[in-house]
Amino acid sequence: MAEQQIKKTAVRLVVAAVAMFGFGYALVPLYEVICDVTGINGKSSGLQEVAATVPTDVDRTRTVTVELVGTPNSELPWEFHPITKEIDVNPGQVTEVYYHARNLTDREITGQAVPSVAPGSAARHFDKIECFCFTKQTLKGNEAKPMLVQFRVDPKLDPSIERLTLSYTFYALAADGSVKQSTGKPIEMDHSQHGGHAGG
Repeated sequence: MAEQQIKKTAVRLVVAAVAMFGFGYALVPLYEVICDVTGINGKSSGLQEVAATVPTDVDRTRTVTVELVGTPNSELPWEFHPITKEIDVNPGQVTEVYYHARNLTDREITGQAVPSVAPGSAARHFDKIECFCFTKQTLKGNEAKPMLVQFRVDPKLDPSIERLTLSYTFYALAADGSVKQSTGKPIEMDHSQHGGHAGG
């Protein structure tokens, strides 16, 4: 009886060890799935990416006209303007537009754009999802490139507002991270806009 009991215990231990090994092995793909869904451990969630690009609350009963404006500061020898002058969007719709930038000199120049939205009351309902203004932009001599803006007008925008303006001013960026206006007065760049709302 003692031997049988020992054998049963040994079998149970072996089965338990195999089960634990299998569970540990399964944890790796399971962890990957959990990370992909939740975005834990710095991994981006596929579901979150889809949610960020596919609107779920588009108001197709309204249309808002977005006028696009872009100018380089006088201290920045660039050509800069929107490729599309204006576009009609439904609130909640994710929209992509492009600006054109070209360095008119033969030397490398770094700049950064400062956005504003008018009327001011609409600014907090204008979401920039992706924008060249989030980071410094460097163009080599005579280089030109398109610059993407992906945005969404919040359906909570006051219904009386049927038209708004998104404008950018591009400034030459100094080595210390500040820019100089034509008056020579330095101003600090706001780097906190990423993932937030456009401000005036």
